[in-house]
Amino acid sequence: MSRRVEKGTIAISFVFEALEVMRRRGLDCEHLLVRAGISPELLNLPHARVSANHYGKLWHLIADTLDDEFFGMDSHGMKKGSFTLLCHSVIHADTLGRALHRALRFLRVVLDDIGAELVRDGELARITVMERMTDHTSAQVLPPQRAFAYGTFLLIVHGLACWLVGRRIPLLSADFRCAEPSFSGEWRVLFLPQLQFNQPHTEISFSAKYLDMGTIQTERTMKQFLRNAPANFLVKYKNSASLTAQIRRRLREVPPMAWPDCETLARQFHTSQSTFRRRLDKEGQSYRAILDDLRRDLAISLLSNSDKPIADIAAELGFTEASTFYRAFRKWTGARPSEYRFSGIAPPH
Repeated sequence: MSRRVEKGTIAISFVFEALEVMRRRGLDCEHLLVRAGISPELLNLPHARVSANHYGKLWHLIADTLDDEFFGMDSHGMKKGSFTLLCHSVIHADTLGRALHRALRFLRVVLDDIGAELVRDGELARITVMERMTDHTSAQVLPPQRAFAYGTFLLIVHGLACWLVGRRIPLLSADFRCAEPSFSGEWRVLFLPQLQFNQPHTEISFSAKYLDMGTIQTERTMKQFLRNAPANFLVKYKNSASLTAQIRRRLREVPPMAWPDCETLARQFHTSQSTFRRRLDKEGQSYRAILDDLRRDLAISLLSNSDKPIADIAAELGFTEASTFYRAFRKWTGARPSEYRFSGIAPPH
């Protein structure tokens, strides 16, 4: 199994949320899904997932349609090309701290309702979202933004920071001024497992030492980066320090039919099986669930990005019978494998 096959997958709820303003304005969502290579039927399946590649295409198609790279979630649109200009504004900053200050100033100019400030407090750095909290016409306190708006804003800022220093910046906390959304499980992978909701402010924190790091990107590397940004943040800078992430990386090194049992893998991690299971339990995971999730993501990527026969994909994933793969895939996603063969565009090569 090639390591480059599995690019990660995105929950269908992210697709649904990204299309919210399109639906509200009466625009043709189905046409955009077809162009992105996503079956519109998947929106009716709450456990479905899409490949990161197809979600990235949808992100850019929505931005083109709305002329807004923030999905229409601010009263002042983030016009197409804003993210590219944002990157140009920070690319020559010598440290991450200076780059973040420039980035947040830029976003305050571009957006009206949501922005953020960076504060260094001893060994801790905080990025606190600053909102237009009152309605100027009535002086009433406005309700929280959509949860997806907070997550998307922080994803852009944190993802940009990670890219500038060439590594994931681990978060120490993540608070949200909104109720917990149904897709919070995705955020626990993207940000950190311990999230807090219904807080006074939306805020992330991390070690202040990262602010002093030199930026490593150049205008040349920025061109490559911008081809897939900012949608690639959803898979590129996931929380990689968790035991779950370490296990997934280890398993991707070998074909699925050669994946070890739990006891063998625990020995490879130099721990007892009971300790291994306890650590996973603290992350809300089990070894069986990790195996299923990884097979699911591999299956979605292969179905979406290749023209291999489904029976061959089943065998590659370690299933002895194609019918067993069909049943497992239906259980994982609520969809048939053939629904991921839907495409309004030619598959990428």
